[in-house]
Amino acid sequence: MNIAEKPLDLDQMPSDPAQRWEWIKYQLRIHGCPPAELARQLGITDRAIRAVKRTPYPRIERAIALKLGVEPMQLWPERWNQDGSPNRRRPNRAESTVSYHSTEQAKNSGYVPVSHRITARRG
Repeated sequence: MNIAEKPLDLDQMPSDPAQRWEWIKYQLRIHGCPPAELARQLGITDRAIRAVKRTPYPRIERAIALKLGVEPMQLWPERWNQDGSPNRRRPNRAESTVSYHSTEQAKNSGYVPVSHRITARRG
């Protein structure tokens, strides 16, 4: 059994979020998919992957957990409910029940979403 096939020892995972992020990056590397490669596979920027360190992003958290063979709630217990749903409310996100753009205030707020998705290949 090579190291990429070994299950994660979650008991070794640090509880401090900054140290945990370094541990997760290390685990991705030894499982053959460094963060930059995962970003390419998902069609997003490296910056979006790094944002998971401090900001909840369910799609990216799920992708990281899938690569490591665990559930997202095991890597970020403070961000996920036991039923597997994200533990947060964010406007404009599928997991939210708030209709943010339905009000005039939202339309006139000057909010402009910034995409983390790579829209064109540079060549």
